[in-house]
Amino acid sequence: MSDILPFLKSLISVAGVSAHEAPVANLIKQKWSPLVDEISESRIGSIHGLKRGSAKKTPRPSVLIATHMDAIGLMVSRIVDGFLYITNIGGIDSRVLPGTPVMVHATGSGEDLYGVIVIPPANLLPDGEGGGVVGLKYLFVDTGLTPAEVAKRVKVGDRVSFATEPTEMSGGCVSGHTLDNRASVAALTICLEELRSKAHLWDVWAVASVQEETSLGGAQTSAFQIRPTIAVAVDMTFAKGAGANGYQTFPLGKGVTLGISPSIHPFLYKRFKEIAERVEIPVADDLMPEYSSTDADSMQLVAEGIPTMVLSIPQRYMHTAVEVVALKDIQRAGRLLAEFIASLEADFIERIVWD
Repeated sequence: MSDILPFLKSLISVAGVSAHEAPVANLIKQKWSPLVDEISESRIGSIHGLKRGSAKKTPRPSVLIATHMDAIGLMVSRIVDGFLYITNIGGIDSRVLPGTPVMVHATGSGEDLYGVIVIPPANLLPDGEGGGVVGLKYLFVDTGLTPAEVAKRVKVGDRVSFATEPTEMSGGCVSGHTLDNRASVAALTICLEELRSKAHLWDVWAVASVQEETSLGGAQTSAFQIRPTIAVAVDMTFAKGAGANGYQTFPLGKGVTLGISPSIHPFLYKRFKEIAERVEIPVADDLMPEYSSTDADSMQLVAEGIPTMVLSIPQRYMHTAVEVVALKDIQRAGRLLAEFIASLEADFIERIVWD
């Protein structure tokens, strides 16, 4: 199996805030082009890679694998004396922001400006606001530039993305920003590499979707355009760690998870479970009693409905600039996807039942 680490590190070294995914999209297109038969882009920016199956009957059944490439981030909401006040794009916990290095994508100058998120001294905040968690509305970005220079380069509405460097940790782990969900893009890349040496009857649509963190719009529109027979969303789930040990969390580096949710078709869950046991990939059940909070929620509702599954990779410190994943779990997710695709019989969809 190829070493996915260099590609993963490149993925988490570039920006791609939700609805502005071009920097990471370009990397993905370059990596996927030799692995698929066709590559294209949806009208709103999702990447579509088609790897044709070998079934003689046409149109062939198809499986869409969705891995969102967008990231949470920030937006400049106002500029005061050269300091950039910010608001969130997607779900961000303000507790972890002070001290975080960021990149300001300055439209006034067309350049990226390094900055750091800072917090005012507690005694200068309004009464009662400085003793605990400081709200996002009080945080700001310092670029080191004078107010006049900032006024020339930065505009309200400019995006701000995390700028932490990817770091290889002990125990085969990697830390960095945007591993949610570019670790899943890496897993899908492994799947495509595996499929070069595996026969598969079904067409495979590899999708790097946009806007998952804000609207689920990328996967929904891609599923509508492609109209796959079935779909799989690959995303992250919560890993066990300090203060996170409930049934909603899973050991880091000990395997991937299979979703159980109203958004997930039980027949697909059963097939994934059977294959994982056959090829000895450790899996755990990930209970999602309402929404899965993944691209699956939108894909299953497209047109007349698409049977959908969720496969997840455990991750610590989700939606921060220092997320942590285990490389072996990314490899496992990619291999399980490939084995699932190779297992699909020509008449698989005709045997799907709700059970």
